[in-house]
Amino acid sequence: MTEEGLDGWGDSDVHERAREPVELVGQSGAILRMGRLMLSAGTASYRVKEAMQRAAEALGVTRHHAHVTLTEITATSHRGQVFRTEVTEVRQVTVNADRIARLDNLKDQLAPGWTPERLNAALDAIEAKKHPYPAWANASFAGLACGAFAVLNNARLFEIIAVMLAATAGQFLRRWLVQRGFNHFGTSMIAATTAATCYLLAVDAINVLPFGSATQSAGYVSAVLFLVPGFAIVTGALDLAKLDFSAGVSRTAFAVMIFVGSGIGLWGVSLVGGLHSGPGEPFAVSGGAVLAIRLVASFLGVLGFALMFNASLEMAVVASVIGALANVGRLALVDRGVVIQAATVLACVVVGVLAALVANWKKYPNITLSVPATLIMIPGARIYKTMVNLNQGVSTEAVASGLDAALVMLAIAVGLVIAKLLTDPTWSFEKVRKSPS
Repeated sequence: MTEEGLDGWGDSDVHERAREPVELVGQSGAILRMGRLMLSAGTASYRVKEAMQRAAEALGVTRHHAHVTLTEITATSHRGQVFRTEVTEVRQVTVNADRIARLDNLKDQLAPGWTPERLNAALDAIEAKKHPYPAWANASFAGLACGAFAVLNNARLFEIIAVMLAATAGQFLRRWLVQRGFNHFGTSMIAATTAATCYLLAVDAINVLPFGSATQSAGYVSAVLFLVPGFAIVTGALDLAKLDFSAGVSRTAFAVMIFVGSGIGLWGVSLVGGLHSGPGEPFAVSGGAVLAIRLVASFLGVLGFALMFNASLEMAVVASVIGALANVGRLALVDRGVVIQAATVLACVVVGVLAALVANWKKYPNITLSVPATLIMIPGARIYKTMVNLNQGVSTEAVASGLDAALVMLAIAVGLVIAKLLTDPTWSFEKVRKSPS
């Protein structure tokens, strides 16, 4: 959808500038395409606006304004007294960290003198690059991440294996459905149902073996954590903090929708399967061994999440180091009596600051480091306790444990927002536009 106009021109001006609208069509289209690719890769709306503004300046557009939500962009480009408004829509809400990094690198290369043809050629090359990992590898990364999370929930070997198999199956099905355009809410519900069912069946099969022993509580929630909309939660919080309510509210609403869809599937299976109360027993090892287990599990968990989001191996390793250090520190604070919400805020501030420092050094997009590094902090045990209490009709305890889990999720977002305020002056301070005198 487009709208074009000529403001206050006489006939002679129109003849002299007859080619202006034609040039603006190409410029506006290239700018909008840059924004659309950024949005479809899963980055925050303010980053989409930054990229489009940089492209507009490089192509010689006088002024550019964009309104960006989770799925739509409305952009107006001005060149002199000519303007053009275009609208585009993105229906596939996915995350591709590799594409975000490539587009971010292209944005940094833009400079005055670029042409629409040159920009489109660069975008063609980025768009032509397929996902860096095949479907089976992507699903395996989800299994690795969820298995590592199960370790942090005190799962044992057989339970970890069950979680990895269940999460791998769920993510494989989820990706298959998304690539075919299936509804996101339905996809989350089906994938959660599949993963939860596979986990309970695997536990039952393990317990039949003469040498097998597994419990439901240690890994039930861990098996579906690949569905957590981490990018939507974080980008929504950042957009809200920037007072971009149309983008922030839509992203937050999408995250809630995914949580509800996966929660329905998880809860439905728990009603049929009959969950047992009680968390996994802590490891009977020394403090040094616990620290080592937490460090390795946190590293592998973040690594799995980052690779699942299609990050490069180097980018994923960097995010894993940051996430492992922050999460181990967070758990150490909790062991010493610090409230988990406060410990989570501090840990996420550390993640955000370290991610900003490394991003400036290695030229990585900050968000591709910070989001995977914080997903390992999701309160899986509290979520499990909430479902058990709901199934047993203990509503008061269910509300209490559910509120605890929600506050930890909120703490993750708050910590990253604080880190952004500390490390990015261009994000923290709004540009004051002076009105013409």
